[in-house]
Amino acid sequence: MKLDFEKGGGLLPAIVQDAESGVVLMLGYMNREALEKTEAERRVTFWSRSKGRLWTKGESSGNFLEVCEILADCDGDTILIKAKPCGVVCHNGTDTCFAERNFSVAGLLAYLERIVKERRKSAPDESYTARLLAGGINATAQKVGEEAVELVIAAKDDDDQRFLDEAADLLFHYIVLLEARGKSLAQVAEVLRSRKKAA
Repeated sequence: MKLDFEKGGGLLPAIVQDAESGVVLMLGYMNREALEKTEAERRVTFWSRSKGRLWTKGESSGNFLEVCEILADCDGDTILIKAKPCGVVCHNGTDTCFAERNFSVAGLLAYLERIVKERRKSAPDESYTARLLAGGINATAQKVGEEAVELVIAAKDDDDQRFLDEAADLLFHYIVLLEARGKSLAQVAEVLRSRKKAA
């Protein structure tokens, strides 16, 4: 990374983003020493302007930010850190310093897709997903069909919770079917994106 610390008087803004959900967690400032410590220890460390010293996020609470990736912007004057939070981020007890919930649909779907991929490597007697995938494409496709029918039936009732439960079952099994075919949600999203252009 090429960073211009001089541009900010020795400090650069460092945006911390949840590596999984994509939600922005907080903003701090780093000098060169804070960045080096962050890179070495893989835990986010800032230069605290109020304390006048290096400050590792979580040093007193235990709610560390475990570093996954560090990026610089195009001008080299802002740092983006993708991290996994070990608990709440804000000292006020909220998920983020902007009082937002650390959740995104895209993040959850990516997590489920990764779990399904990992389960494929598991022993079938230990994992339902591994058993389903071991049964082959026909068994997986049949299960998706069954879940789709159950969702249609639930849609005709007034039980909202049952409908949502069935929708979640179908979505999960759909992700398993994509894995069985060696395809991804990103590929499906690309098809939808191309259709949007034509709409």
